[in-house]
Amino acid sequence: MVTVSIIGGSGYGGGELIRLLLGHPNVEIKQVTSRSRVGEYVYQTHPNLRKRTQLKFSDPSQLESVDVLFLAQPHGQAQKNIEAYAKLGAKIIDLSADFRLRDENFYEQWYGEKHAAPEWLNKFVYGLPELHRAEMANASYVSGVGCNATASNLALLPLIKADLLDLSSPIFIEIKVGSSEGGAEGNSGSLHAERANVIRTFSAFGHRHTAEVIQEMGVDASRISLTMTAVDLVRGVLATAHAKVKAGTATKDLWKAYRAAANENPFIRVVKEQRGIYRVPEPKILAGSNYADLGFELDESNGHIVAMCAIDNLMKGASGSAVQCMNLMMGWDESLGLEFMGLHPI
Repeated sequence: MVTVSIIGGSGYGGGELIRLLLGHPNVEIKQVTSRSRVGEYVYQTHPNLRKRTQLKFSDPSQLESVDVLFLAQPHGQAQKNIEAYAKLGAKIIDLSADFRLRDENFYEQWYGEKHAAPEWLNKFVYGLPELHRAEMANASYVSGVGCNATASNLALLPLIKADLLDLSSPIFIEIKVGSSEGGAEGNSGSLHAERANVIRTFSAFGHRHTAEVIQEMGVDASRISLTMTAVDLVRGVLATAHAKVKAGTATKDLWKAYRAAANENPFIRVVKEQRGIYRVPEPKILAGSNYADLGFELDESNGHIVAMCAIDNLMKGASGSAVQCMNLMMGWDESLGLEFMGLHPI
């Protein structure tokens, strides 16, 4: 059995990691840390894990060496302690934003501060298997993924890979997100009284996850924009991208590109139905699963494409992708421990 530990296990991302790793046939959880809950049972914070584990939260200072170390801390913590963490884990998967960007100047531009460990940025592989599967096979360090960036990148992936997108035209991505994106601590905007029944745009331009789309899709920064809207939902992200395809691109060309993406990636599904209520991707039915549902509509008269991607932000947008990355790093089937397919109705 491969030993794993989680630093920062009291948040939503940490809770999902514990749930997934408890059900993984090849791993044993050694420790889960939390500075504020030392000595408490993990299930007291994550009640869905009751009777599945008797683990208690450990003090981070008491961490022991493991084969794989997951970092599920708030932004900024991993980069300050990466040297110490590297001595504890032969392989590290960091769920935060600390090592997602490869260039320190690009990081400073989008995060408004200098990186504390810029020499480590190029040591991390960007943690989206659909983009970097081959690199992960030999990687010791893998970064997290932004949930909004994941949905955006996967929405565009079939078009970019098949070279169907007109990159000289602007790309506008509208992203609708659930409240769990704010984390377990949340903020005033996450309170039920303030979140229920809302459709609230909270970032019209300049969201930090835009940087990951620029980096991974190779699009010009002046050509892409993400707009973030909070909706009355706990889990889920729906990215709706408006763009232009190259002249002469037909619907049949898009079908070929999307089918290729689905065939190459076990967690990508194409949702484009002619009847029923689930004709396009819907985050609701993905809760708890690691799938990404992609869809598209094309106006062949003017080349306007609407490309969609729905995910569970805590799974494919965070912890699910992290476990998928671990599987690839260890040479296992990348679907191992991620077989849950979601619930319907819910």
